[in-house]
Amino acid sequence: MTIELFSEAALACDIPQKGLRRGDVATVVEKLPGTAASRGAEGYVLEVFNAIGETIAVVIVVVEDAVQWRQARRSLDGPDRH
Repeated sequence: MTIELFSEAALACDIPQKGLRRGDVATVVEKLPGTAASRGAEGYVLEVFNAIGETIAVVIVVVEDAVQWRQARRSLDGPDRH
């Protein structure tokens, strides 16, 4: 599933060198095509903000390392309790 530009996404992996953990929420600011350098893997540029809206990290991830925030929230929250 493609995540739309400027949509929220959740990290599907830790990025320890940036202090980011699986489940952290970011905004997709660019979609990257697969290239020879990335061995054909498409990706995203994600911008991560703190609680007051300041940028704390900008990272490049392969498509598999980001999930649509609504989808991630459902899996993190567990089953509906209605």
